[in-house]
Amino acid sequence: MINLGRLEIFRAVVETGSFTAAAARSGQGRAVVSFNMKQLEADLGVPLFTRTTRRVVPTAAGERFYARCVDMLETARLAVEEARGEHADLSGSLRITTTVEYGLARIVPALQAFMRLHPALRVEIATHTAESDLIGERFDMAIRLGELSRLRDLGYKAVRLDSFETRPVIAPALLAASGRERLDMPAMLDDYPRLGHLRLEQIPAWDLKDRDGTSHLYRPAGEPCLVADNASILRAFALRGVGIALLPQWLVQDDLAAGRLLDALPDYRFPAQNVHALYPATGQLPRKVRSWIDFVKAYLESVPQENMETARHEMPISS
Repeated sequence: MINLGRLEIFRAVVETGSFTAAAARSGQGRAVVSFNMKQLEADLGVPLFTRTTRRVVPTAAGERFYARCVDMLETARLAVEEARGEHADLSGSLRITTTVEYGLARIVPALQAFMRLHPALRVEIATHTAESDLIGERFDMAIRLGELSRLRDLGYKAVRLDSFETRPVIAPALLAASGRERLDMPAMLDDYPRLGHLRLEQIPAWDLKDRDGTSHLYRPAGEPCLVADNASILRAFALRGVGIALLPQWLVQDDLAAGRLLDALPDYRFPAQNVHALYPATGQLPRKVRSWIDFVKAYLESVPQENMETARHEMPISS
């Protein structure tokens, strides 16, 4: 019978494309990895890899076996987890990826509280805007901002965690330089340089609502003068008066309160943006992931966006 340890090594070889890298991941020598792969091929009676000078590539049979292998390993891991007791404290590691800005503003306070409840759980958090291969990079979950229809295309399951308002913000000096005290119509936004977020630039038109709830379709005219994949970068340019930026409420609420930025279109509201937890669709959801999703969803619902800055400052640091 093929042992699970050998399957773990096989998975590491496929995902790293190298016996050497797989050995480093599994904490074993390269010779051990090579021996186990030869034995696995002998047990199955088919070649699993094509070896080149630069890379180890799975054969067609190897690709099919890899897909089954991942499912088997996940099923075995969940069985072990359940056997250890549903009421036992969470342990092991929880690997999460999210963006820097949302992580700092909304996830850090929730994660700190969650870690207090489960001190034996080791948390790893990666912050970047690029969409991750959750299975290949072995993440338990990604927390992502965006439309659910697009996120579903990635082949993951999704749970809505949060939503937030966005504001078109402008520096007071830039508005004053145009001789205006405020903007009354969406079309007036086009009179100023636009700072675009890479994700939001994919939206060709916006359904704005005025104070009476009436819809107004707004299509930004022309190209942005600057595009970035990082909301903090856009905020920095907006503060310097370079242009108008559409930014999350939780990122600019302190700037708005202090007058460093102004709501460029105070009588209208842009559509709310959603936040989802994504996780691999590989069968039963691990208990640690299910517990974290339930916790962070309840936490974010209990702490409104406008209170997040206070929550961060008042959160005691655990020893």
